Amino acid sequence: MKDFKFRTYVCWGVTALAVIALSIAFAFFLSRFEAVKGTIRLIVEILMPVIYGAVLAYLLLPVYNRSRDISARTLNKVTRSRKTVLSFSRVLATLVSLIFLFVIVAGLFSMIIPEIYTSIMGIQDNFGENINNVALWLQKLFHDNPSFEKAVIPIYDKVANQLQNWMTTDLVPNMSTLIGSLSSGLLSVVLVLKNLLIGVIVMVYLLNIKERLSAQGKKIIYSIFSLKTANQIIDEVRFVHRVFGGFITGKLLDSLIIGIMCFVLLNAMKMPYVLLVSVIIGVTNVVPFFGPFIGAIPSAFLILLVSPVKCLYFLIFILLLQQFDGNILGPKILGESTGLPSFWVLFSILLFGGLFGFVGMIIAVPTFAVIYSVITRLVNRSLSKKRLSLETEDYLNLDRIEEEKKTYMR
Repeated sequence: MKDFKFRTYVCWGVTALAVIALSIAFAFFLSRFEAVKGTIRLIVEILMPVIYGAVLAYLLLPVYNRSRDISARTLNKVTRSRKTVLSFSRVLATLVSLIFLFVIVAGLFSMIIPEIYTSIMGIQDNFGENINNVALWLQKLFHDNPSFEKAVIPIYDKVANQLQNWMTTDLVPNMSTLIGSLSSGLLSVVLVLKNLLIGVIVMVYLLNIKERLSAQGKKIIYSIFSLKTANQIIDEVRFVHRVFGGFITGKLLDSLIIGIMCFVLLNAMKMPYVLLVSVIIGVTNVVPFFGPFIGAIPSAFLILLVSPVKCLYFLIFILLLQQFDGNILGPKILGESTGLPSFWVLFSILLFGGLFGFVGMIIAVPTFAVIYSVITRLVNRSLSKKRLSLETEDYLNLDRIEEEKKTYMR
């Protein structure tokens, strides 16, 4: 009995000590927030090649797995040595992944970026004429309403002058510097993209040792936690991987298809700046909900400078394209990868976008989907222990629940 009381007191003492230590650590964190933030930023900068490699490995994981499986099935017909099949299939899968990555990057730098640069230079060359054309169009549009014309035209002139100054002093010189650095030789490219090149090496290692890393992680989890808790943790990690993998890879594929469709259809409609607009639409489409608006606004303004009528056609086209993406293509590719209600999609994008910027907007939906799922399961588990209904509909217009009979009073 005394031994039991002693152990109880020890547990209470350790708990109190842990609470005090955590309180002190949290107070220190708040008082030295900038220093801690700077230290974290320094660590992130040092580990940036590893971060790049991990992101690339995660994105190329489907390509690697599919290539390895196909190679293994083919090699099994030639040799029965499991070790030989495993080694060669990994080598072939790594080569396919690297070729796939190289093709995408080479296509981006050799085709898209020079075309975008040409489009931007063309915008600058014709900017003054386009501005005057739009001003004349606005004057004709508001010809019957002089007071409205006097209010709109000065604002338009001010915005146009600011935009022209920004293009002349900031955008075009920076574009020239960027294109020059990209085309000045292999050595300068290696120096500029050092972290990314090291990240590719890290990616190769991670793709080939991911099974062993997974096994080591499971080994650590089972050594620390009980079997029930460890199984729950591993199930949660699998759920996180399924949500993130399904959403991010699906969204990238969806955005690629939308960008290609936009390029083909805008070419058929003889729109200006087709490639530039298609890249903008494709890239911003990665962001759920707000992506179409983020991409359509600057694209519509560029087309407006050339032709207000084509700008109207473009807006109608984007509306139809996004309806197709949101109702047909997107659900077909993504399916129920997140299971997150529409309101929480909007909430998560606003929250994570405000905290982490553009990257936060991309990872917001899968991250919040995981949080939402964990909270839902905790709530359901607690309700199950109390023998209460798990159906949300049972709580609509609920006044109270009788304690004895568990009757739902409305």
